[in-house]
Amino acid sequence: MFFRLTNLLAMFQIIINEILWDLINTRKMANFIDNVIIKTEEEEEHNKIVEEMMKRLAENNSYVKLEKCRWKVREVEF
Repeated sequence: MFFRLTNLLAMFQIIINEILWDLINTRKMANFIDNVIIKTEEEEEHNKIVEEMMKRLAENNSYVKLEKCRWKVREVEF
């Protein structure tokens, strides 16, 4: 975090919300600060959403660190 930027996390959240707004509105994606969760039933749909998200991040000069990503994690029911 840069010094003298007191609302950096809030601004980052707003920027990500604006970039991914319509994907979040489908309720198949959720984000909180630097975490994005995609929930779909079919793998093909999941891949399309991930591809669209990556495209939008690239268009806005943003990126993800691959070592921090977990891909295609299945939900476990208890």
